[in-house]
Amino acid sequence: MSSLRITIGGARGIIGESLTPDLIVNYSHAFGTYVDGGQVLISRDTRPSGEMVRRCVLSGLQAAGCEVVDLGICPTAALQLAVRQSGAAGGMAITAGHNALAWNALKTVRADGIFLNRSQAEELLDIYHQREYRKATWDELKPMREDPQAAERHLQAIAEQVDVAAIRDRDLLVAVDCVNGACSRWAPLLLGQLGCRFVEMNVDTELPFPHKPEPAAENLSQLRALVRAAGADAGFSFDADGDRLGLVCEDGQAPGEEMTICVAADMILARGDVGPVVTNLCTTQAVDDLARAHGDREVVRTGIGQAYISEGALNNRACVAGEGSGGCLFPKLNYANDSLATMAHVLEHVAQRGSLSRIIADIPQYHMAKATIACPTQRAYSALEELRAQGEPDWADPAKTNLSDGIKYQDDCRWVYVRVSATEPLIRVIAEAPETAEAEGLAAEFVTAVRRLV
Repeated sequence: MSSLRITIGGARGIIGESLTPDLIVNYSHAFGTYVDGGQVLISRDTRPSGEMVRRCVLSGLQAAGCEVVDLGICPTAALQLAVRQSGAAGGMAITAGHNALAWNALKTVRADGIFLNRSQAEELLDIYHQREYRKATWDELKPMREDPQAAERHLQAIAEQVDVAAIRDRDLLVAVDCVNGACSRWAPLLLGQLGCRFVEMNVDTELPFPHKPEPAAENLSQLRALVRAAGADAGFSFDADGDRLGLVCEDGQAPGEEMTICVAADMILARGDVGPVVTNLCTTQAVDDLARAHGDREVVRTGIGQAYISEGALNNRACVAGEGSGGCLFPKLNYANDSLATMAHVLEHVAQRGSLSRIIADIPQYHMAKATIACPTQRAYSALEELRAQGEPDWADPAKTNLSDGIKYQDDCRWVYVRVSATEPLIRVIAEAPETAEAEGLAAEFVTAVRRLV
């Protein structure tokens, strides 16, 4: 089964297997053509393949006549902010985010700092597949420039969005696990700017990821131990490019990545920022409960992926947006999932509310069960169509059924969602209910149904 994924989210694959230098050059050449040879900013995470991929990206973009500005190793959100502030034609992040070390990917950003939407990405893919590239002549080729200060400007912009004095007054001790990724330098610097004491781990960008670079609760054992040993007020875990954030409370407990958007939304809604909350179809319904508790605020649900969240936040003038993966977006700052900004906002909330565990305790608790079924992408969509044809389960409310991105059935307190993964050859099944057994039973029922079809 091929690991290569070329979708509206970009190009993603395993180095030495499917994401080849030839493919990287051609995809980058296509993007250079898409932006008509304009200025393009690039960044990367800390994967060993990053430098090789960067050179291929540089060749493809320069071949289209682009002036390339290299930001170096920095969070993808810093790239997105720099694109918007600089007036560049676009950006390209070299990162596979939460995927394992063998993977890498190319993520494309438009001039306003937002990932390409579906129609824009399809236009880029048409250029890529047709191989009709813009070809710069010898005298149109532009040298690469570097901008190593972009990440520092990003930190400054984050600090302007939160009450630094309130955070500083609490004299918080914070533990961070940067997974040797793109936040390894910048997370400690931000904490220093916020007036926090900190203990850090996995901040050597020359070393491989010490564990799976996804801030899910099962990957936070090292950080939980550090929080307890240091007596920290909170712990934060980052993914490889700094768009997802995992939380650890002062007692060493990890509430799960679904809680990140809940805590961020609770903080923004309590602050009184205007606009709806935007989240995706498979994020916990606790977000809806929080919105009701803060004055019956609106919640807008989108498809899965940061491109949909960003576009939804922009179009709906959201006050905050994010997904249950640990990614949060703050429109006053930028339309990008930003783990560093999320950490700063959570710390302000902790400074004002007393403790992270107290904040979590006040958030309605649901139980979520997740499963995956390996399936070639071309077959996966057909399987979902066949599942849809079987109709809704007896317990589902037809008025709440959502077929916009996969299949979601729900009633007032439970739901199940089946969709094709955008990043891996998988079908994902997610269920949520007030009790663990009920959520696991719903997920198991639909896993069985899907396996009969693949």
